[in-house]
This record gives sequence, structure tokens and C-alpha cells, in this order.
Amino acid sequence: MSDNDKSAHDAARQRGFSTLAVHAGEDRQKFANAITDPMFCASTYTFPDTASVIEFIEQKLPREEYGRYGNPSERVVERKLAELEGGESAVLFSSGMAAIVGLLMTRLSAGDEVVFFNECYHRSREFCTKHLARFGVVTREVAACDYAAMEAAITPRTKLLVSESPTNPHLSVVDLDRFAALGAKHNVETLIDATLGTPYNLRPIAAGIDYVLHSATKYLAGHNDLLAGVIVGSEEKTAPVRKLRGIMGSVSSPHNIFLLARGLKTFELRMQRHNENGLAVARFLAAHPRIERVFYPGLETHPYYDVAKRTMRGFGGLVTFLVKNADWRQTAAVVDATRIARIAPSLGGVESLIEQPLVMSYYECTPEERKRYGIPDNMIRLACGIENHEDLVADLEQALRH
Repeated sequence: MSDNDKSAHDAARQRGFSTLAVHAGEDRQKFANAITDPMFCASTYTFPDTASVIEFIEQKLPREEYGRYGNPSERVVERKLAELEGGESAVLFSSGMAAIVGLLMTRLSAGDEVVFFNECYHRSREFCTKHLARFGVVTREVAACDYAAMEAAITPRTKLLVSESPTNPHLSVVDLDRFAALGAKHNVETLIDATLGTPYNLRPIAAGIDYVLHSATKYLAGHNDLLAGVIVGSEEKTAPVRKLRGIMGSVSSPHNIFLLARGLKTFELRMQRHNENGLAVARFLAAHPRIERVFYPGLETHPYYDVAKRTMRGFGGLVTFLVKNADWRQTAAVVDATRIARIAPSLGGVESLIEQPLVMSYYECTPEERKRYGIPDNMIRLACGIENHEDLVADLEQALRH
């Protein structure tokens, strides 16, 4: 990062969150004097002569060469995401899974080890335990937020500590300071998947975390209309991730980049509503006689409420709950009876989505596996959108009465 870029970066950090969401990473005067950045539908970029190609290679000039290595609009979105997260650099991928795969493939080699907290997206776990294992990488899983167990699992071969915060779907909240300190103590890099936390509610880099991952498909894009992922960190640490992305080819399309840039403009406004809706719905469910338990870090009954209160600005729109004395079919009947939330995977969009984790994500697992992952038959995950929370509560009330 040049001195001028660093000065602009530091100045931008002093601005409000919505100001950053609207303006960060963008030039004041844009192509053709348009107020929005254009969509560059180009697979390749031309040079006027051979000397220009040589100059580009030798001097590493900041311009595009081939679509797999970058897109002008992509650079704008990456700068914006880095500013929102409080990091130096961001690398945009075609999906959240592509982002974590890209980072893991960059940082891990045969014989290396990675330690996970066990409450995590099942595809992240699957990639490590079933696919990285084929290449000699060892994955160790320990109970979520058990820092002593994580430290005991670290060996001289450990290269990365990984967790979500909050976790999916149990919404456990990691003490970021302890997590970062654990990595620093053993000289092991740290990764937090903050998709559920978002840059608005959670600040992992400020706590000393090395890498932050987001499925930008979710809250960052916010409209259930694209796939994208991002890794944020220092310029030094993300440079090899970017280089491998250029080899793997897991890049976003120009149209997706345009949609993500547009979605980010309203990010803070949407998050305020998601936070409001999530808390209102969680409080309603916690008081309902048909509900056995509610997982939401904004409730005082949540085991990590104190950590969440200290580390989070808001608690997001995802609420997980257990229906009292219900088998999986009775639980499915509650899901089917809702009239506002749509049955679908994913979260973080303007439309509310609801699912039964047993059916949507763990249907092919054995009962023993589901028990190990903490997925009971009567669990429901509701991703509150930006509808009026009074309507979401009323809809849940009639569904539970159904």
C-alpha cells in the first residue's frame, strides 16, 4: 500500500459506517462521469504494443491483463470491503466456499494441521475432513469456545486455527481476544468466518485476527440474488491468496460484482433492521410456551451473552430455536405453516428464510452424526429479513398455533 493510499485508508476509517458503505473504494469521478461504477464485461484487456506488455510485467503496473486475474469493478468492491472490515486488503471470490477453499489451499501443505471449533458450516468441515485429508492435511475438531481444548490440540504442525463467530446454527460467540492471543502465543495464524457477525456487528481484525472470511452472498450482498465470498487481511497475507485465486479461476462475474457493489450501499441500514428483527423474534420465541429453547446471542439466557454484549454491536437476524416435545414431522409442520418466511437455505437477504437443519443440511447424516453436530430433530433456523418484525412475530404465532 502506497503512502497516499494509506493516508486515504486511514482517513476513511474515521467516517461513519454508511458513508463507507456508499463511498469507500470508489473514485470521486468515474468513467464517463457516471455516479456508479460501470460493469466491465471483458474477458481480456489489450495492450497498445509489445513494449507495454514488457513494462506491465517488469514494473508490475496496476492495470488489468486477463479476466481471471482481476476486473476494474472487482478492485472497487475489494477496496470497499477492506474498508468496511477495517483491513488492508480484500480478495473477492465466486462464493464463500471458494473463499475458504482458496485460503486453506494457500496456507496448508501435506503434513500441516488445522484446528476447528466444531460448530461450523458443514461444507467447510467436509472440505477439510474429506478432501484436504486426501492430500495429507490433518483436521482436528474441538468443542466450540473451549480454548483449553483448542490449545491442547495445537502441535508444531498446526498452521491455522478456524472458527465462525457467531457459529451456525447454534450462534455461539467466540471471544476474539482470546482466540487471537492463542494464535499469537503459538505462532499460528487465525481465521474467523464472520458471515453471521458481519463487519457491522463484529470486528475480528481489530482484535488481532489474521484473516476474516465472509460469504458475501449473505448480509453483505443482502438481496438473495448472487453468490460471492471474500477474504480480508493484511496486504502481505492476502497477496498469495490472490495469486492462487488467479490460478484456480474462482472469480466473480461482472454482473455479480455490480450487484454486490449496489447491495453494499444499503448495508448499514439493512443490518439495523436485521438486528432489530432478530432480537424481537428471539424475545417472542423465548416467552412462547411451545418453545423449548432459543439460540440467540442477544438474549440474556444465551451462554455467550456476556461475550456477545462486549464484542458485538448487534446480534444479527438469525434465530435458531427448538420446538417443545416435537418430533421431526411436527417440527416440519411449524416450518410449513409459516406464510412470510420462505423455505430455503441461506440467510442475510431482505426476504426472511426458514429451514429445518435436519432436513435442509443434515438429512443424509446418521442420527449419531446429527447428535455429534448438535442438530436435534426439533430444531428450526429462521433468518429474519427486513420485513416488519410485528409481521414476523404474528406469522410465527399462527404457525406455532397451527
